[in-house]
Amino acid sequence: MGNFDGVHLGHRAVIDLARGHGGPLGIITFEPHPREYFNPDAPPFRLMNAEARANRLAKLGVAQLYELPFGPEVSALEPEAFARDVLAAGLGVRHVVVGADFCFGRGRKGRASDLVALGATHGFAVTVADLVTSGDRPISSTAIRDALTQGHPREAAAMLGHWHRIEGEVIHGEKRGRELGYPTANMSVAGLHLPRLGIYAVLVDVLTGPQKGTYHGAASLGVRPMFGRNAPNLETFLFDFDGNLYGQHLSIGFVEFLRPEMKFDGLSALIAQMDSDCARARAILGAL
Repeated sequence: MGNFDGVHLGHRAVIDLARGHGGPLGIITFEPHPREYFNPDAPPFRLMNAEARANRLAKLGVAQLYELPFGPEVSALEPEAFARDVLAAGLGVRHVVVGADFCFGRGRKGRASDLVALGATHGFAVTVADLVTSGDRPISSTAIRDALTQGHPREAAAMLGHWHRIEGEVIHGEKRGRELGYPTANMSVAGLHLPRLGIYAVLVDVLTGPQKGTYHGAASLGVRPMFGRNAPNLETFLFDFDGNLYGQHLSIGFVEFLRPEMKFDGLSALIAQMDSDCARARAILGAL
């Protein structure tokens, strides 16, 4: 049980502990993230949307995913009421595993040690997983966000245990890439913490449609300064791909930061730089 934002190695430790207790492996999480609920006007902080989190958990063998609707009712529950009414009576849990820093109940008053005692009262066991560290620093969503903000996706991946990914539906854009010879799959990044804006070498999983599979590519994450000031989005060029991806769902894995966004003196200079970016990305991805 937890928020599982990013599904990093600390979360993996919690999941792996849960595997040893028999029964189907399930995750209890919250949607929206409690931090989003209490601070709706704060800058986006999530590493994953709900779709990406569900996909990652499924890859880890999670059989059941319970996304508890976090709102006035759940947030008002005292720790004992949450343990009794939601976990014991509502979900009928037999054994719960949480991280050592887990908090629950109104005002985050409940701690992992409180859940152990409440579980004993209400008929379920509780295991508390130790925090996982990288060097001398605990692995956390905050540390991963810091690495991504600095443009270090490999450092983030070392804490995540997988490439940082943005997932979602391919939407219609302004189709400038097609006119330049680089047609891109456009995706919204609304509600997510953004890695450093710029150009990346990426791994692309096409999750739906007739062209499902894994591809290499180069992606632009940013505001497209050559064409005015725009809302950030993600535009990905898939190497050696020919097809229509509108309406399909993609997962974009960030492998290496190539360069920041730039404004060029004309389209020919932009195209030359795109040629160079794609050549670098091919070499980087080919060496994985």
